[in-house]
This record gives sequence, C-alpha cells and structure tokens, in this order.
Amino acid sequence: MTSASSSPLPHSLLERLQPSPRMPVLFLGHGSPMNAIEDNAWRDSWQALGRELLAKGMRPQLILCISAHWLTESDWALTGMARPRTIHDFGGFPQELFAQQYPAPGAPAVAKALAAELHAPADGSALRLDEHWGLDHGSWSVLKPMFPEADIPVIQLSIPYALAPRRHFELGRQLQALRERGVLIVGSGNVVHNLRAIRRDLESSHQAYDWAQQFDAEVQQRWDGGNLADLANFLDWGPQARLSHPTHDHYLPLLYAAGAVHEGEAPRVFNDGFQYGSLSMRSATWGMPG
Repeated sequence: MTSASSSPLPHSLLERLQPSPRMPVLFLGHGSPMNAIEDNAWRDSWQALGRELLAKGMRPQLILCISAHWLTESDWALTGMARPRTIHDFGGFPQELFAQQYPAPGAPAVAKALAAELHAPADGSALRLDEHWGLDHGSWSVLKPMFPEADIPVIQLSIPYALAPRRHFELGRQLQALRERGVLIVGSGNVVHNLRAIRRDLESSHQAYDWAQQFDAEVQQRWDGGNLADLANFLDWGPQARLSHPTHDHYLPLLYAAGAVHEGEAPRVFNDGFQYGSLSMRSATWGMPG
C-alpha cells in the first residue's frame, strides 16, 4: 500500500481560498477507530454524506478538521505541511487498521494565511504553524469514508485543552467566515465519551447508561433550540456532564463546530445512538443545502 510519506505531491497545492457558496458545518461522532474499516451504520452514514455533498456541488476547496485527538497546552496550532502523515494514534487493534493511509495533501500557503488571520480570543495572538503532527484518526477515520479519493486538502486545528470551554466556542465563531471561502468545517469527537464505562456486551445502539442518555438529550435540546452558546457551559449542567466526559477532549470539537454555525441554521442529525453504552454517535450538519 502506498504510504502518505512516499505518495507524490499533487501538481499544484492550494495557494489561496476563493469565495464560494456557504459550505456546511459538520460535527461527527467518530467512536471506535474500527468504524473506519467496519461495515456498519456509522461508516455508511459518512460515505453517504460525502456523496451527498459532492452530488450537490458542495466540493470543498479545503477541509478544516478539529479532532479530539490533537491536544496542545494553551495555544492553537495549524498543520502547515504539504503532505501530512497518517497518524495511527491507538493500540490493540487489528493490523488492517494500522495499514490504513489517507494521503490527502496539506495546504501550507493557506495554513500560513489562516494562522495570521485567526487569533486567540484571550489575547489576540496569532496561531502557530506545526510541521510535525499530521492527520490523526479523529480526522482520517471519518474523512476517508467521506472523501475516499483523498484529493481535497486537509488542515487540522489543534485544541488547547487547558483553556476554558468558552474560548473554544469563541474561536469557532471566527471560523464562520471561512465557510464562504470553500472551507468545510469538521468537528470530530463524541457528544458522550467515557471509555472507563464501556460495555462491549451491549448489542443495541439504543442501549446506554441513563446519565449518557440524559446528557446526549440535553445537547440535542440546545441544538434544536439554537442555543449553541450554552454548549460551552456543559460543566454546569450537573453530574451527568462529568460522567459523560471524565475528560472533555471529545466534547470540545463540538464547540468549534457550534461556533461556526450562523444564526438560524437548523441541525440535521444523521446519526444517533451509542457504541458500547458510553460513546454517543450523535452527529449533525448545519447549513446543508436541501
């Protein structure tokens, strides 16, 4: 199999973003890494979503992905390499999963421009470029089913975990303008993510802990009501929040996606249910053309 490091570079890398019809925003519950290769409803939905976008003429110039699996300390970074590597940031899975590659190109010139254009909400500082990370499984496991040709440039935006949740939502607000420049915003995490509570004996996607179902429903209520800013206050909602997120790395990508939503855009949920009782697969698009 051709590796990302040995694949040829595209003839011309994306140099700048052009005005476009407004692109949608996606939040994808990615769940287990095995969803990238298993024949299941979650992967089927990602494949169908990618086909729908292309059929409706919504081919992105660039995909900006915020994955739960790239955490930085207190500053934001953008991948700035021409050829991001495929990162297999997991263990204990079959070799078939480790063999997966997603050799999508990067966009160094665009990354450099975005690093100067976007700014940290707290102090206005510019974002930094990172030449080492690549595409972790929070990105490629969902993008490969959606866009299997791997011919759309991808940039990842890191998550500075030490910052307050509202800061992540505020940076998401800055991403709104990119949607009119051909950028597909993709947040990849999980509405509920508690690996300590996984129940592999559960066979139905409708089986989950009461606290997981409660938190999942509270997120959906805010989606339905357009109260997306309150998603940043999730730690104040009650004990179900801490049970749903012993660490909240998988929740934070939702705040970027929510911040990039324009007022009045309604969610279209295309996945719901749970994996193993404690991983919510709830996923939605905002601004998807009819």
